[in-house]
Amino acid sequence: MTILNLSFAACGFLGIYHLGAVGAFLRHGEKLLGSLRACAGASAGALAAAVMITAPDKLEHCTEFTYRFAESVRQQRFGAITPGYNFIPTLREGIEEILPSEAHSLANDRLYVSITHSRTGRNHIVSRFSSRDELIKALLASSFVPVYAGLRPVEFNGQKWIDGGFTDSLPILPVGRTITVSPFAGLQDVCPVHRGRINTQLTLANMNIMFSMENIKRLNQVLFPPSPSTMHALCEEGHTDAVQFLKREDLMS
Repeated sequence: MTILNLSFAACGFLGIYHLGAVGAFLRHGEKLLGSLRACAGASAGALAAAVMITAPDKLEHCTEFTYRFAESVRQQRFGAITPGYNFIPTLREGIEEILPSEAHSLANDRLYVSITHSRTGRNHIVSRFSSRDELIKALLASSFVPVYAGLRPVEFNGQKWIDGGFTDSLPILPVGRTITVSPFAGLQDVCPVHRGRINTQLTLANMNIMFSMENIKRLNQVLFPPSPSTMHALCEEGHTDAVQFLKREDLMS
Protein backbone atom coordinates (compact mmCIF):
# COMPACT_ATOMS: atom_id res chain seq x y z
CA MET A 1 0.00 0.00 0.00
CA THR A 2 1.39 3.41 -0.97
CA ILE A 3 2.01 5.81 1.90
CA LEU A 4 0.06 9.01 1.28
CA ASN A 5 0.43 12.49 2.75
CA LEU A 6 -1.65 15.62 2.21
CA SER A 7 -0.18 19.10 1.87
CA PHE A 8 -2.28 22.26 1.93
CA ALA A 9 -0.95 25.48 0.35
CA ALA A 10 -0.58 28.83 2.10
CA CYS A 11 -3.55 30.95 1.01
CA GLY A 12 -4.95 33.16 3.80
CA PHE A 13 -8.72 33.52 3.62
CA LEU A 14 -8.85 31.23 0.59
CA GLY A 15 -8.29 28.50 3.21
CA ILE A 16 -12.06 28.06 2.96
CA TYR A 17 -11.26 26.11 -0.26
CA HIS A 18 -9.13 23.72 1.85
CA LEU A 19 -12.00 23.17 4.28
CA GLY A 20 -14.24 22.17 1.35
CA ALA A 21 -11.55 19.70 0.23
CA VAL A 22 -11.13 18.33 3.79
CA GLY A 23 -14.90 17.73 3.89
CA ALA A 24 -14.67 15.69 0.67
CA PHE A 25 -11.71 13.65 1.97
CA LEU A 26 -13.50 12.88 5.25
CA ARG A 27 -16.81 12.00 3.58
CA HIS A 28 -15.66 10.16 0.47
CA GLY A 29 -11.99 9.34 0.90
CA GLU A 30 -11.98 6.22 3.04
CA LYS A 31 -9.31 4.62 0.82
CA LEU A 32 -7.18 7.77 1.05
CA LEU A 33 -7.58 8.02 4.83
CA GLY A 34 -6.59 4.35 5.20
CA SER A 35 -3.16 5.11 3.67
CA LEU A 36 -2.74 8.62 5.14
CA ARG A 37 0.47 9.03 7.16
CA ALA A 38 0.71 12.79 7.67
CA CYS A 39 -0.61 16.23 6.74
CA ALA A 40 1.49 19.33 6.05
CA GLY A 41 0.84 22.97 5.32
CA ALA A 42 1.82 26.59 5.59
CA SER A 43 -0.29 29.42 7.01
CA ALA A 44 -4.00 28.68 6.35
CA GLY A 45 -2.86 25.35 4.90
CA ALA A 46 -1.27 24.41 8.23
CA LEU A 47 -4.56 25.23 9.99
CA ALA A 48 -6.49 22.97 7.57
CA ALA A 49 -3.90 20.21 8.09
CA ALA A 50 -4.23 20.58 11.88
CA VAL A 51 -8.02 20.16 11.67
CA MET A 52 -7.61 17.08 9.47
CA ILE A 53 -5.16 15.44 11.91
CA THR A 54 -6.45 16.53 15.32
CA ALA A 55 -10.09 17.62 15.03
CA PRO A 56 -11.90 16.19 11.97
CA ASP A 57 -15.16 16.24 13.95
CA LYS A 58 -14.80 20.05 14.31
CA LEU A 59 -14.71 20.75 10.56
CA GLU A 60 -18.10 22.48 10.56
CA HIS A 61 -17.11 24.55 13.59
CA CYS A 62 -13.88 25.53 11.81
CA THR A 63 -15.76 26.54 8.65
CA GLU A 64 -18.16 28.71 10.66
CA PHE A 65 -15.23 30.38 12.43
CA THR A 66 -13.57 31.13 9.07
CA TYR A 67 -16.71 32.90 7.82
CA ARG A 68 -16.97 34.90 11.08
CA PHE A 69 -13.26 35.81 11.03
CA ALA A 70 -13.49 36.96 7.40
CA GLU A 71 -16.56 39.05 8.24
CA SER A 72 -14.78 40.75 11.15
CA VAL A 73 -11.84 41.66 8.83
CA ARG A 74 -14.23 42.90 6.10
CA GLN A 75 -15.90 45.23 8.61
CA GLN A 76 -12.61 47.03 9.37
CA ARG A 77 -11.96 50.21 7.41
CA PHE A 78 -8.52 49.00 6.20
CA GLY A 79 -9.03 45.28 6.69
CA ALA A 80 -6.72 43.52 9.17
CA ILE A 81 -4.21 46.41 9.13
CA THR A 82 -6.78 48.81 10.66
CA PRO A 83 -5.17 50.25 13.83
CA GLY A 84 -6.48 48.47 16.92
CA TYR A 85 -7.64 45.33 15.10
CA ASN A 86 -6.26 42.21 16.82
CA PHE A 87 -5.63 39.68 14.06
CA ILE A 88 -3.50 37.14 15.96
CA PRO A 89 -5.58 37.15 19.19
CA THR A 90 -8.75 36.62 17.10
CA LEU A 91 -7.13 33.73 15.21
CA ARG A 92 -5.82 32.25 18.46
CA GLU A 93 -9.32 32.32 19.95
CA GLY A 94 -10.63 30.32 16.98
CA ILE A 95 -7.81 27.76 17.20
CA GLU A 96 -8.34 27.41 20.99
CA GLU A 97 -12.02 26.61 20.39
CA ILE A 98 -11.29 23.96 17.75
CA LEU A 99 -8.24 21.97 18.89
CA PRO A 100 -8.88 19.22 21.45
CA SER A 101 -6.87 19.02 24.70
CA GLU A 102 -4.68 16.19 23.32
CA ALA A 103 -4.10 17.93 19.94
CA HIS A 104 -0.29 18.05 20.38
CA SER A 105 -0.10 14.27 21.00
CA LEU A 106 -2.22 13.60 17.90
CA ALA A 107 -0.07 16.04 15.88
CA ASN A 108 3.39 14.69 16.82
CA ASP A 109 5.08 13.30 13.67
CA ARG A 110 1.76 13.51 11.80
CA LEU A 111 1.39 17.27 11.35
CA TYR A 112 4.16 19.22 9.57
CA VAL A 113 3.98 23.01 9.89
CA SER A 114 6.02 25.34 7.65
CA ILE A 115 7.43 28.43 9.44
CA THR A 116 10.02 31.08 8.51
CA HIS A 117 12.73 32.36 10.87
CA SER A 118 12.16 36.12 11.21
CA ARG A 119 15.88 37.00 11.30
CA THR A 120 17.55 34.55 8.88
CA GLY A 121 14.57 34.09 6.52
CA ARG A 122 15.17 30.32 6.58
CA ASN A 123 12.35 27.81 6.38
CA HIS A 124 11.76 25.22 9.09
CA ILE A 125 9.24 22.40 9.13
CA VAL A 126 8.05 21.61 12.67
CA SER A 127 6.47 18.27 13.55
CA ARG A 128 7.08 17.83 17.31
CA PHE A 129 5.02 19.70 19.89
CA SER A 130 5.56 19.35 23.65
CA SER A 131 2.18 20.87 24.55
CA ARG A 132 -1.08 22.06 23.05
CA ASP A 133 0.07 25.64 23.59
CA GLU A 134 3.28 24.96 21.65
CA LEU A 135 1.26 23.54 18.75
CA ILE A 136 -0.97 26.65 18.77
CA LYS A 137 2.11 28.91 18.73
CA ALA A 138 3.53 27.02 15.72
CA LEU A 139 0.22 27.46 13.85
CA LEU A 140 0.09 31.18 14.71
CA ALA A 141 3.73 31.63 13.62
CA SER A 142 2.95 29.93 10.31
CA SER A 143 0.12 32.46 9.75
CA PHE A 144 1.96 35.63 10.80
CA VAL A 145 2.32 38.10 7.92
CA PRO A 146 4.39 41.04 9.27
CA VAL A 147 2.53 44.40 9.47
CA TYR A 148 -0.69 42.75 8.24
CA ALA A 149 -1.05 40.51 11.32
CA GLY A 150 0.90 42.75 13.72
CA LEU A 151 4.36 44.15 14.31
CA ARG A 152 5.89 41.51 16.59
CA PRO A 153 6.67 38.07 15.13
CA VAL A 154 5.33 35.06 17.01
CA GLU A 155 7.63 33.47 19.57
CA PHE A 156 7.96 29.70 19.36
CA ASN A 157 10.69 27.60 21.03
CA GLY A 158 12.47 30.76 22.18
CA GLN A 159 12.85 32.22 18.66
CA LYS A 160 10.77 34.54 16.51
CA TRP A 161 8.94 33.30 13.42
CA ILE A 162 6.76 34.54 10.57
CA ASP A 163 4.50 33.03 7.90
CA GLY A 164 5.77 29.74 6.43
CA GLY A 165 4.21 30.73 3.10
CA PHE A 166 7.12 33.09 2.44
CA THR A 167 9.66 30.26 2.17
CA ASP A 168 7.77 26.99 1.60
CA SER A 169 4.11 27.49 0.84
CA LEU A 170 3.43 23.84 -0.05
CA PRO A 171 5.67 21.39 1.87
CA ILE A 172 6.41 18.03 0.23
CA LEU A 173 7.17 15.27 2.74
CA PRO A 174 10.14 12.95 2.13
CA VAL A 175 8.38 9.61 2.72
CA GLY A 176 5.55 8.44 0.44
CA ARG A 177 3.49 10.45 -2.03
CA THR A 178 2.40 13.96 -1.05
CA ILE A 179 -0.99 14.95 -2.50
CA THR A 180 -1.05 18.73 -2.91
CA VAL A 181 -4.09 20.97 -2.44
CA SER A 182 -4.27 24.62 -3.57
CA PRO A 183 -7.04 27.14 -4.34
CA PHE A 184 -4.91 28.49 -7.21
CA ALA A 185 -5.14 26.93 -10.67
CA GLY A 186 -1.82 25.20 -11.36
CA LEU A 187 -0.08 21.84 -11.20
CA GLN A 188 -1.33 20.72 -7.80
CA ASP A 189 -3.23 17.44 -7.41
CA VAL A 190 -6.35 19.17 -6.10
CA CYS A 191 -6.81 22.66 -7.54
CA PRO A 192 -9.14 24.61 -9.83
CA VAL A 193 -8.94 24.04 -13.58
CA HIS A 194 -6.86 26.66 -15.42
CA ARG A 195 -9.14 28.48 -17.87
CA GLY A 196 -6.78 31.19 -19.10
CA ARG A 197 -5.32 31.29 -22.59
CA ILE A 198 -1.74 31.84 -21.43
CA ASN A 199 0.03 28.70 -20.22
CA THR A 200 2.74 30.45 -18.25
CA GLN A 201 3.59 29.24 -14.75
CA LEU A 202 4.73 31.25 -11.75
CA THR A 203 6.57 29.63 -8.85
CA LEU A 204 5.69 31.11 -5.46
CA ALA A 205 7.77 29.61 -2.61
CA ASN A 206 7.65 26.03 -4.01
CA MET A 207 4.11 26.25 -5.41
CA ASN A 208 3.52 26.36 -9.18
CA ILE A 209 0.51 28.38 -10.25
CA MET A 210 -0.68 29.42 -13.69
CA PHE A 211 -0.47 33.06 -14.73
CA SER A 212 -4.12 34.11 -15.09
CA MET A 213 -6.47 36.93 -14.13
CA GLU A 214 -8.37 34.53 -11.86
CA ASN A 215 -5.20 33.63 -9.92
CA ILE A 216 -4.20 37.31 -9.65
CA LYS A 217 -7.66 38.07 -8.25
CA ARG A 218 -7.31 35.21 -5.78
CA LEU A 219 -3.86 36.37 -4.64
CA ASN A 220 -5.55 39.63 -3.58
CA GLN A 221 -8.27 37.68 -1.71
CA VAL A 222 -5.63 35.92 0.40
CA LEU A 223 -5.39 38.96 2.71
CA PHE A 224 -8.61 40.75 1.79
CA PRO A 225 -11.44 38.23 2.18
CA PRO A 226 -13.99 38.14 -0.64
CA SER A 227 -17.77 38.36 -0.09
CA PRO A 228 -19.57 35.59 1.85
CA SER A 229 -21.11 34.27 -1.40
CA THR A 230 -17.65 34.03 -3.04
CA MET A 231 -16.32 32.23 0.04
CA HIS A 232 -19.22 29.75 -0.09
CA ALA A 233 -18.46 29.15 -3.79
CA LEU A 234 -14.75 28.58 -2.96
CA CYS A 235 -15.69 26.04 -0.28
CA GLU A 236 -17.92 24.20 -2.77
CA GLU A 237 -15.16 24.33 -5.39
CA GLY A 238 -12.66 22.78 -2.96
CA HIS A 239 -15.14 19.97 -2.24
CA THR A 240 -15.83 19.34 -5.95
CA ASP A 241 -12.14 19.41 -6.96
CA ALA A 242 -11.25 16.97 -4.16
CA VAL A 243 -14.07 14.57 -5.17
CA GLN A 244 -12.87 14.67 -8.79
CA PHE A 245 -9.32 13.89 -7.61
CA LEU A 246 -10.55 10.92 -5.53
CA LYS A 247 -12.47 9.55 -8.54
CA ARG A 248 -9.52 10.09 -10.90
CA GLU A 249 -7.10 8.28 -8.56
CA ASP A 250 -9.57 5.50 -7.68
CA LEU A 251 -9.52 6.58 -4.03
CA MET A 252 -13.26 7.20 -3.78
CA SER A 253 -15.03 5.18 -1.10
